[in-house]
Amino acid sequence: MSLTKKNKGADKYIVESSMTDLWDLWMTELHQGKSGLTVKIKGLIETYQSKFQRIDILDTEDFGKMLVLYGSMMVADNDLNSYNEMITHVPLFAHPKPNKVLIIGGGDGGALTNVMKHPEVKSATMCEIDKMVVEVCKRHFPKLTAGIKDKRAKLVFQDGKKFIENARQKFDVIMLDLSDPVGPAADLFQKKFHQKVYDRLNPDGILVAQSESPYFNPETVKQMYKNLQSIFPIVKMYTAHVPIYPSSYWSFAFCSKKYHPIDDFDYGRYKKLNLKNNYYNVDIHLGAFCLPEYVKKLIGEK
Repeated sequence: MSLTKKNKGADKYIVESSMTDLWDLWMTELHQGKSGLTVKIKGLIETYQSKFQRIDILDTEDFGKMLVLYGSMMVADNDLNSYNEMITHVPLFAHPKPNKVLIIGGGDGGALTNVMKHPEVKSATMCEIDKMVVEVCKRHFPKLTAGIKDKRAKLVFQDGKKFIENARQKFDVIMLDLSDPVGPAADLFQKKFHQKVYDRLNPDGILVAQSESPYFNPETVKQMYKNLQSIFPIVKMYTAHVPIYPSSYWSFAFCSKKYHPIDDFDYGRYKKLNLKNNYYNVDIHLGAFCLPEYVKKLIGEK
């Protein structure tokens, strides 16, 4: 007995099936219909259809409560919070004065909450297209969304592409916390958009963008880094273990106009802040830029 639901415009699927008896319920996120991650779930807590996507909150055996968007696992109670810690702390400890921060996407609030742990940040804008994602996460993931209450935080519900195109202010750090490059999000992985992001950065600004799985998305990764390397003088990939993402091996693009992610890492500020993280620490910061040979070849790094 099984139920399969395909999401239009994406290569993600939800598969709910009884593997051993009628009381077992599973979810599988498939990558291009060839392989995927399967988790046992206790049940569906809530489901919504927003203007932009389907939003599910699942209760899972291994990962606890989980947010699923358009059939893709996004965040969970027990996913180490590695994605959010890595997309934020790496650039913030490389920039000496990250006063103004912009997050494009990030509706679960995890990136914003980690940004707010840095006292040097004077303002942080989160531009999320789907307000319903934020509202659902505020109910089910209060720890992830805690930063929304910070007086320095500002929420804007708008298409990230339009926000970048129309913005006049400059930022010290911009984080592209985006969904997979399918549908409307595909434009946010193109060179034209990355050039506009470059223009919205201060002269010493840093961009960090999630850059997919090097193993499962090699062509997307290769083209993305080729585009970024033609725009930014410093482009470095770093990776993290994200257990609920395809291959559990995820990459991020560190793109800077001036600062090097390792040479300019502020160890003193890191020690002083004494963050209570699940994943990020100084060893991870330095080691995350060590890449396997196949990944180096993929992005043209010697």
